[in-house]
Amino acid sequence: MNIGITCYPTLGGSGAVATDLGETLAKRGHQVHFITFDTPFRLTSPYHENVRLHEVQFLTYPLFKDQPSSLALAAKMAEVASSEKLDILHVHYAIPHAACAVLAKYMLGEAGPKIITTLHGTDITVVGNDPSFFSITKFAIEKSDVVTCVSEWLRSETIKTFDISREILTVYNSVNVFEFQGTRCERKEFASPAEKIIIHLSNFRPVKRVSDVVDIFSRINNSIPSRLLMVGDGPERPIALWRANNLNVADRVTFVGQSAAIHEIISCADLLLLPSEHESFGMAALEAMACGVPVVGSRSGGLPEVVADGECGYLADVGDCATMAEKAAQILSDKELAEKMGQEGRSRAEELFNHDKIVSRYEQIYRSLLR
Repeated sequence: MNIGITCYPTLGGSGAVATDLGETLAKRGHQVHFITFDTPFRLTSPYHENVRLHEVQFLTYPLFKDQPSSLALAAKMAEVASSEKLDILHVHYAIPHAACAVLAKYMLGEAGPKIITTLHGTDITVVGNDPSFFSITKFAIEKSDVVTCVSEWLRSETIKTFDISREILTVYNSVNVFEFQGTRCERKEFASPAEKIIIHLSNFRPVKRVSDVVDIFSRINNSIPSRLLMVGDGPERPIALWRANNLNVADRVTFVGQSAAIHEIISCADLLLLPSEHESFGMAALEAMACGVPVVGSRSGGLPEVVADGECGYLADVGDCATMAEKAAQILSDKELAEKMGQEGRSRAEELFNHDKIVSRYEQIYRSLLR
C-alpha cells in the first residue's frame, strides 16, 4: 500500500506514535510518505527505501499577516496523493490535519485517497472544544472515512462533546518493547548510589500539572533521598522551577530538556510521576512500563486504561499530592514491590500495547477500508 502520514513534527506523543507507525509500516514493505512541516523528531530512518519525506513549503507575500499554513498543507497533501497515488492518508490530530485532509480529498474527487483520522486528546478536549474550532473539528470527524481514538475515554469524550453518531474505533497507542530494553544511561550522571531517581516526562503544558510533580517530589525527598529528572520542555517550565526554589529542592531537580533517547533516560529511573489533570492515553506511562519502571499518576482520563492500579503502579485523585507521595514512597522503600510492579508493567506493555500488534490492527483497518 501507498500510505501518507501527517503529524506534528515537534516533541509530543502524537508525533512519536505516528512516526513509529510509519517506520514500522515501511519495514513491512509499504510505501510511506510523511507530509509534514518539518522532519518528525522521532524519524530515525528518513532515508529508508520505503520512506519519503515531503515538507510543506510556504509562500512569502506581504499581504499575509500570518502564513496560510493549513492551506499550504492541504495543497501539499493533494499534490503528494496525486503524484504518489496514495491509497490511504492517515492524519494524526484533528486540527488542522484532518480538516486539511478532507479538503485535499475534495480537491482530487474520486481519485482522492481514503482518510483515516486518529484523535490523540487535546485536539478534542482543548483545541476542538474551543468555539472557534468546534464546527470544523466536528466536520472533519464526520467526513473522515475512519476515525480512531487512542483510548476508550477519549472515544467517549469525542462522541459526547461533538454529538457524533458515526462509528469511532479505539486503537491504543503502542510501544516497541524491544527498543525500550537494554540500553541505559549512567545513573551516576544524575544521582549517587544511595539516592532514588524520579522522572517526569511531558511537554510541560498546564494539563500536566508540573507544579504538582515538584510538590510530590519534595514530599518524597523528605523521607527518601532522591533526585528529580524533568524531561521535556514547554510553557510551564518556569513554574516548575519557581516551585522547586520555593520548596528548597531546586538543587535536587534537573531539567534535562528535550531528548530523543527517551528510553535510555527512563531506564535508569526508579519511578515515573504523571499527576496530570487528565491523560487521553499516557504515552510516558507506557514507555516507563516498557522499561520496567513503576508509575504513580492521576486516576483520570485514559491513564487507568494503561496503568493497572496496584499492579504496575498506583493512581490517585487529581491534585492529591499527599497520596501520590505516600504511594511513591511505598514503592521506593520496598525493593521487592518495586521489582514486582516493574515486571507487571513490562508484561502489560507486551501483552496489550505491543507495537507489532497495534500496527497489524492498523493494517487490518487499511485493507478493510480499501475493500
